[in-house]
Amino acid sequence: GLFQKMVIADNLALLVDSVYKHPTQYQGISLILATLFYTFQIYCDFSGYSDMAIGAARVLGFTTMVNFNRPYFAQSIPEFWQRWHISLSTWFRDYLYIPLGGNRVSIPKWYFNLFIVLLICGLWHGANWTFIVWGGLHGFYLVFSAFTQNLRKKMHQAIGLDKVPRLHRFLKVIVTFSLVCFAWIFFRANSISEVFYIITHLFVGWENLSEEFNSLPFWKGLRFEFIIGVISTGILVGIQLFEKR
Repeated sequence: GLFQKMVIADNLALLVDSVYKHPTQYQGISLILATLFYTFQIYCDFSGYSDMAIGAARVLGFTTMVNFNRPYFAQSIPEFWQRWHISLSTWFRDYLYIPLGGNRVSIPKWYFNLFIVLLICGLWHGANWTFIVWGGLHGFYLVFSAFTQNLRKKMHQAIGLDKVPRLHRFLKVIVTFSLVCFAWIFFRANSISEVFYIITHLFVGWENLSEEFNSLPFWKGLRFEFIIGVISTGILVGIQLFEKR
């Protein structure tokens, strides 16, 4: 927990802040890297203090629930929410989703339940439109996933992807991770206007990639933090792959 918080999250936070404090000054690779760094920063912040709490409880003789279960290896958005911040998602499931009827209702009502729970989850994080849209976006992800489940299964069978299970699993992880990363933009940005700027400038400037790399803010006074952040994140991913196997 301390390693995740102090070595990974705190170093990545400096890199993220260097871009997200004034995102309109950057474009392309800077915005993408900052968003990717934030994806791991917020995970290591939450997972780090959760692990420290679990460890402190074990020292005192108590066993508490696992709060994060390698969420970035999830193969779908529903699976992501089964692995991410489990104590919070469980609370919303027991005290909001199930009382609303859960999935034991008509399909339109089920879709509504999925969406409204995630929308309120976003509001729970803060009374800001960015959090609300983040929750609504994840609610849309869940509804779209449920609505297209059979169609996607038929498509996978038609192109033969189901016959290559390892590639299929890998692609599902990449797609899920990309969707989660995209949603984190709303969570981290200071305003909706900044969100629109970031989204519309993610793929700007790639024609001069060498110039973009030279202008990265991470090389201007944060080179040490950049190296430590990247190496420590690689260690984290490697350990989680080992645990997964």
